[in-house]
Amino acid sequence: MELDHIAVAGASLGNATDHAAQALGVHLQPGGQHDVFYTHNTLLGLADGLYLEAIAINPDAPVPDRPRWFDLDRFHGAPRLTNWICRCDDLDATLAALPDGFGSPVSLRRGNLRWRMAVPASGILPYDNCAPALIEWEGTAHPASLLAQSGCRLTQVHVSHPDAVALCKMLAPHLSDERIRYSTGPVGLTAHFDTPSGPRVLT
Repeated sequence: MELDHIAVAGASLGNATDHAAQALGVHLQPGGQHDVFYTHNTLLGLADGLYLEAIAINPDAPVPDRPRWFDLDRFHGAPRLTNWICRCDDLDATLAALPDGFGSPVSLRRGNLRWRMAVPASGILPYDNCAPALIEWEGTAHPASLLAQSGCRLTQVHVSHPDAVALCKMLAPHLSDERIRYSTGPVGLTAHFDTPSGPRVLT
């Protein structure tokens, strides 16, 4: 597993986009629409092959026949950082090595991008959505390579949860990344960045 991207959710795409843009002092780029879960996004290219995604339910799309990914059906309140996503070379093998709850692979596409995402039947990831979502990219296309660089570098993702020690222990055999930090506390994610205007924090 490797860190792939982070996601900011909002009650609308405009809210999610503005939240990320104001926190980091940069502009996001247009993204697109997602079939199956009927969401849409905007994107920000980050250093080190990472990217940020602002995502929300697409009000002009149909209602899906299953809960949406990232627990968006239950989203309420202010826009915020809600998820971190890790890529796998073999999604099926990674899921088999982890406890139940990370979901089943769903095949997705947007433009020339093809990927498989593990999505729980409930839409809710383990540890109150503090566990990472898992993705396997198919082919060579990846969003980060298609985005203009923003001058922003992700330096830390702070994962806070009452059972953070257990979450860290579960992921340790599969993920080694000094940027991911865990602490025991209220449920929530915080991301730290170096940006053209100095250090910034996204919550």
